[in-house]
Amino acid sequence: MMRHLTILFILTLLFSTNIGAQEIIKKQNIMKVAVWDTYVTKKDGKVMHFDIIVPQELKDKEVIFNFGKEYLKSKKQEGQPLTSKECRFCHIEKASQQMVDAINEKGYYIIEMENCN
Repeated sequence: MMRHLTILFILTLLFSTNIGAQEIIKKQNIMKVAVWDTYVTKKDGKVMHFDIIVPQELKDKEVIFNFGKEYLKSKKQEGQPLTSKECRFCHIEKASQQMVDAINEKGYYIIEMENCN
């Protein structure tokens, strides 16, 4: 009887530890994103600098450029050129929760750097 209780206790301990470990792994499973450094000349001649943040798996430049064009439209800068001349892959980093939320909602996130207003 004592042996059965010991085995039951060990199984319970292992099961509860496993669940705890799974929760820790979930919390540490952070999205990695690609940062695309972007410089666009505005209609007034100033240069806008912003980063387009996308999931690291996204490699299609036209999709990324279209995200940038969507952002430019929101800033009343539609029609300004946005090609590989203005927008280049920079690096991979871990996403913040704000980035993850925006990517889940619309596919990308923008970090405004200079002259974006």
